[in-house]
Amino acid sequence: MKGLRAQIDSRAHELFEQDCTALHCRTDRIFAFLMLFQWVGAVIMANVVSPRTWDQEVSSVHIHLWTAVILGGLLTAFPVFLVLTQPGRTSTRQVIAISQTLFSAMLIHLSGGRIETHFHIFGSLAFLAFYRDWKVLMTATVIVAADHLLRGMYWPQSVFGVLTPSNWRWLEHAAWVVFEDIVLLASCRQGIREMQSVATRHAELEATNEIIDAQVRDRTAELAEARENLEQQVQERTQDLAEALACVQRTNLNLQEANRHKSRFLSTMS
Repeated sequence: MKGLRAQIDSRAHELFEQDCTALHCRTDRIFAFLMLFQWVGAVIMANVVSPRTWDQEVSSVHIHLWTAVILGGLLTAFPVFLVLTQPGRTSTRQVIAISQTLFSAMLIHLSGGRIETHFHIFGSLAFLAFYRDWKVLMTATVIVAADHLLRGMYWPQSVFGVLTPSNWRWLEHAAWVVFEDIVLLASCRQGIREMQSVATRHAELEATNEIIDAQVRDRTAELAEARENLEQQVQERTQDLAEALACVQRTNLNLQEANRHKSRFLSTMS
């Protein structure tokens, strides 16, 4: 019984790992499309908000547009490349987490620290929770906190939209991120438990089917053996009956011959 339980646990772990790999690959593909889409969106936003900058009567392409095209392209190209070449790997997930949060930071900068674009961070964390990997969320959280801290100290207008923000404003933003992380981590943990439960039930079902198949094979073999024995007994019985019938026939012939001799004897005596 202990051996069967160990076999079920081993099979459940194998199925769980397969499900996790499939989940990670699917989420990688989702992020590949998402990052391409948001790159195009960032370029469009930069082109609409501030396409050009002016120096008296001379205009040139605004640095925000170059930032969206070049920096956004770099933040998108490498994760997409990893998704195409190394899907499902831990390093791919971590790179996606870093690139996605940095992309959120870039969008906040392009909008001049508008509060609306800060929600892109919360959306990014929610999408990263699809991996059901707490390490990915921790990486993204550290990037967000470090970005808000450093830019809040040296370039507050880029992240908060003001020149002199409160010294603890970055901590307020980080606290909201941590609050979301707590909810997402609980969701991830619940999702992992459900996946493990499904894998265990699947492994138990496979073990049960194997036991039933083995019992059916054994019973079928027993029935086949019993059938062979019965056929052999029928053949032996049939052979015995044939021999007995032949013996009876020979006895009848002998009796008939004896009767003929008797008849001839009586005829001769008469």
